[in-house]
Amino acid sequence: MRPRTTIFTLLICVLSIMKAAVPSSSDKERMKPVRPDMDRIAAEVADPKSKYYYSKLMARYEANETIMGLEDYRHLYLGYVFQEDYNPYRHSEFAQQVEEQYYKTDHTRAECDTIIKYAELSLADNPFDLRQINFLIYALREKQKNNLANIWQYRLNHLLEAIVSTGTGLDKDNAWYVINPQHEYMIINLLGHIARKQSFEEPYYDYITVEKKKDNDPEGYYFNIRHILEEYLRKFPDSE
Repeated sequence: MRPRTTIFTLLICVLSIMKAAVPSSSDKERMKPVRPDMDRIAAEVADPKSKYYYSKLMARYEANETIMGLEDYRHLYLGYVFQEDYNPYRHSEFAQQVEEQYYKTDHTRAECDTIIKYAELSLADNPFDLRQINFLIYALREKQKNNLANIWQYRLNHLLEAIVSTGTGLDKDNAWYVINPQHEYMIINLLGHIARKQSFEEPYYDYITVEKKKDNDPEGYYFNIRHILEEYLRKFPDSE
């Protein structure tokens, strides 16, 4: 199996969720995108009495709990921006080690072990590096460690669902919320599009123009990066 197989699998899993951008009546009944109330999420993940208290959520996530629902994952993913160790532009020293191995055509078992090692180290530093999760799933499946791969696949699918549940991406009012700019490109790829250009639009939106496959395809998609900017500038004021 090659790395792109994992991307294809994710595409199949997530496309049914992402149909919300152009929903049918049955899609509307199943899941309607809801813009997150970030002030409420911030309060809930900071409240030890809340079921969404962040350390509790993270403990459930790390325990591979499979009964975590969409709201749990929305609070887990979006609530991360309010944690002190959050840095949207963090680049793990281990990430490059994995990518150099990953983009080879084929991998030996030893190389898969290397991918697993550095992906796990990278995720210990940045738990929502979706690319590293994707790399890890691939290597685990190559090693036929399918039970563990399925756990990570479950996590990744639900993190992606948390993102696409925040909007449709078709306009600023319905922009998708992301906590890392890399996640924008993963969503675009999962939609089957090729990103052509990224631009910033005031006050806090990224707009990614895509290569259209059909005449009625959107020109591009919007991502809300307000909290990426606010938290980064709060923690790194000298970067302005």
